[in-house]
Amino acid sequence: MKLPVEKNQTYTMSITDIGTNGEGIGRIDGYTVFVEGALPEEVIKVLIVKTKKHFGYGKLLEILEPSPHRVTPACPVAAKCGGCQLQHLSYEGQLAFKTKKVKDHLERIGGFSGISVGYAKGMEEPWRYRNKAQFPVGGKTGEPEIGFYAKRSHRIIDTPVCMLQNEVNDRIVKIIRAFLAEYEIPLYDETIHRGLVRHILTRMGRRTGEIMVCLVVNGRKLPHCDVLVERLREIEGMTSIVLNVNTDQTNVILGTEVHVLWGKETIRDYIGDVQFEISPLSFYQVNPLQTQVLYQTALDFAELEGNETVLDLYCGIGTISLFFAQKAKHVFGVEIVPEAIADAKRNAALNSMNNADFAVGAAEDVIPRLYEEKGITADVVVVDPPRKGCDSVLLDTIAAISPKKVVYVSCDSATLARDLAYLCPKGYTIEKVQVVDMFPHTVHVETVVLLSHNKTNN
Repeated sequence: MKLPVEKNQTYTMSITDIGTNGEGIGRIDGYTVFVEGALPEEVIKVLIVKTKKHFGYGKLLEILEPSPHRVTPACPVAAKCGGCQLQHLSYEGQLAFKTKKVKDHLERIGGFSGISVGYAKGMEEPWRYRNKAQFPVGGKTGEPEIGFYAKRSHRIIDTPVCMLQNEVNDRIVKIIRAFLAEYEIPLYDETIHRGLVRHILTRMGRRTGEIMVCLVVNGRKLPHCDVLVERLREIEGMTSIVLNVNTDQTNVILGTEVHVLWGKETIRDYIGDVQFEISPLSFYQVNPLQTQVLYQTALDFAELEGNETVLDLYCGIGTISLFFAQKAKHVFGVEIVPEAIADAKRNAALNSMNNADFAVGAAEDVIPRLYEEKGITADVVVVDPPRKGCDSVLLDTIAAISPKKVVYVSCDSATLARDLAYLCPKGYTIEKVQVVDMFPHTVHVETVVLLSHNKTNN
């Protein structure tokens, strides 16, 4: 059957919707075309670059009638850099898109209908919000390129300024860039696994003002590091300057070996009233202001009265566990990464919280074993899984434990919808859904869902 469009031909089309990755969606004679950079309510000129049986992809050539929600990106490399996908969409438009994205996934993937989805909670100032940056380093010796990867590639877009990062990062990168050029430090080339400096990692404590700089190297020493340390120490708040060793031929950014060049190996920051110690290897949410909104939403959904036992699955360094421990009788956290559990225990001690315990292991292995062998149970279960969602064995165990409430914190609404569709027939009802915008100007979105056990309802 002949398609209504041909590859490498130009067409005029209207955009009627926006896809989960931020691409515009329209139809040409009933044939669906995805166009990156286009927005709903626009009429565009498009070049068809790829065709399949039921849909194709186009390249935006010209905007004939712009959307009322189109804005000029604040970043000059927004169209090239892979970090932001929605800078051309107004912030109110982004919040509407993310709310619709979650609702669509619940209906289309989960099969739910009539679910009320709370409009995305956004930021008053959706710029410069990140407390962590990972800059790949490359280029020729003496001519460093430092920035972010281009879309769908590992080609570095040199980025002197990033509008999502804390302003102090601009100064840090400028200092390191000059140092690498001045001393002609070999820069890493991942295609041949040669060169020394691979990445720059920075972390900032939003409330404490503490700063960490970590250089990831394909070796164990950094020439003239004393000069770099002296220059970085001039930045107010500098607390930790470390070297991370990663000599593996891999796309994984960090190795496991860390050497302190100056100061401490960790910095500290707060989420609400809970203090956390953060190492280069720690997983810690990158938007501290919205993290508090996210966790407070989860805590409000749980409606703890002080006599509950809470299970926190995928607990990381204990951020949600300790946030809930402020209100619960006891919290038990599980995490597969041993270093994260060590951090969680330190953070509990740091906050003098004696009602939180932690165990190492995959939640889908640990919880079924504790349930079967020790009869461990809970009033509330909190899950905050990675993008792949929850393992079915874990969901079966949650259903077997039969907590009164399950609070699901999701970073991927597609796997969230899948997991809810699996769990609800086992005795649970969706009570509340709230969208939280943790990552303005990107397509990523966080969602908090409260499920209650049907026995509780009855």
